[in-house]
Amino acid sequence: MVLLSSFLLPSSCDRIETTSFSKGVHAKLKEKVSHLHFYFHDVVSGSNVTAVAVARPPNAQPPTSFGLVMVMDDLLTEGPEPTSRPVGRAQGLYAAAGLQEMGFLQAMNLVFVGGKYDGSVLTVLGRNAPLHAVREMPVVGGSGLFRFARGYAVARTHRLDMSTGNAIVEYDVYVMHY
Repeated sequence: MVLLSSFLLPSSCDRIETTSFSKGVHAKLKEKVSHLHFYFHDVVSGSNVTAVAVARPPNAQPPTSFGLVMVMDDLLTEGPEPTSRPVGRAQGLYAAAGLQEMGFLQAMNLVFVGGKYDGSVLTVLGRNAPLHAVREMPVVGGSGLFRFARGYAVARTHRLDMSTGNAIVEYDVYVMHY
């Protein structure tokens, strides 16, 4: 099958229309599946803050923090310790969107540094209920070595300091890409 202007045509179709706007592309790409494992360090208090509130609800909304919006540039590391080898940054935002239960709308780019994936990005967009033991969010795209990416990220809280709000979250990301 050949994809042409959002229509599927049989492979036997010889004619591919070309315009100044678009042209058919014949590409033989081999799809890969990658598993990435790393730790996400969300620091909301202390001396090296990596996530800040940019909007707060007019009235306190315990226990869900409904209306709170945070912007982050969180460190990603190979191991759970902040001094572990850096593998990237999680850049984006999370917004408390649940009234009955703490649940964030999380939109983030996982920007990888060093090694094979240096400069490559995965984009994650989905619901993150941080008090659940295991959360799953969709990978909706990517760039660099992750072009045409799709998949899912599984998050598990490794450590949460209830007095500061700082957290270390273990991520397993499974992604299909070319």
